[in-house]
Amino acid sequence: MTTPLLPRPTAESVADGATAGQRLTSLMPVIALVTLLAALVIADPDFSTVRSLTAVVRTAAPLMVLAAGATLVVLCGGIDLSIAAMCSLSTVFFALWLPNLGGVTILVVIAVAGALGALQGLAHVVLRIPSFIVTLGGMSIFSAIALVISGAGPIRVVDRDATNWLNLYVGGFVPMSFLMALIVVTAISLVLRFTPLESWVQATGYSEAAARLAGTPVDRVKVLAFTISGACAGLAAVLLVSRNFSGSPTMADNLLLPAIAAIVVGGTAITGGHGSLWRSLTGALVVTLLRVGLPIVGVPSAWEQILYGVIIVAAVALTLDRSKVLIIK
Repeated sequence: MTTPLLPRPTAESVADGATAGQRLTSLMPVIALVTLLAALVIADPDFSTVRSLTAVVRTAAPLMVLAAGATLVVLCGGIDLSIAAMCSLSTVFFALWLPNLGGVTILVVIAVAGALGALQGLAHVVLRIPSFIVTLGGMSIFSAIALVISGAGPIRVVDRDATNWLNLYVGGFVPMSFLMALIVVTAISLVLRFTPLESWVQATGYSEAAARLAGTPVDRVKVLAFTISGACAGLAAVLLVSRNFSGSPTMADNLLLPAIAAIVVGGTAITGGHGSLWRSLTGALVVTLLRVGLPIVGVPSAWEQILYGVIIVAAVALTLDRSKVLIIK
């Protein structure tokens, strides 16, 4: 006689039974964003101008897209360390292919990046290699390929017609690149919300063994998460090229740590099963404000990486599901 599987608590039942501390933790990204913005305005009143805020959200757009894609992998209980290297490689692809493909290059680059992400996902589920190892190897491979095909230098984009629309402003002050990031996050969130994918992703991250017993297509869910993460890296590359007018094998390399910081600052548990894309979007805005605001308050840029490290450790300490970590190594 088999023991019936208990239904997993719904989001509503969890919310009803949430403690004050849990509710406060879920609001921490928004609290941090508002507090940080207020502090920067106090330090420099000019920071509250429309021009300054527009520059911040335009800068945040590529990071938002990168973090949103990687959040799906983290929700599944994995991690994607290759997103920055894949994004850099995609900028090189874009610069090389644009003269021959024109505007279609955007779709091609996103599709190729998604295929590379799917390949990593397949390696993870078929070969049973931890996602950390697979994507760490992918990061090295993508970086090397980008260096080789670019000649270890930037490639200038002369034809800017394909990306000029990303430099436009809706209503005169909302950057199109930021609007695109919002559209992508909204689209993925709606697909998750109105399909079984959301419960599959959460179940996979919450307990992969239990999810398999319940009939969740765990392997397919993981491959799809890596595919979306790769596609988002490709789109982030397009946003970077539209701003820098070139492709470079190292253009996005400095976005890996901020992207991970955005995910954990947003409240997504690094152990999987808990979090959301919208929280990562808020986390990306917090991280961008930090990057922009440090020089304003007189903090040397050399301290930036130290600050990210501290933020990641602190955020993980607050969101870590210790019931999954029986032994700390």
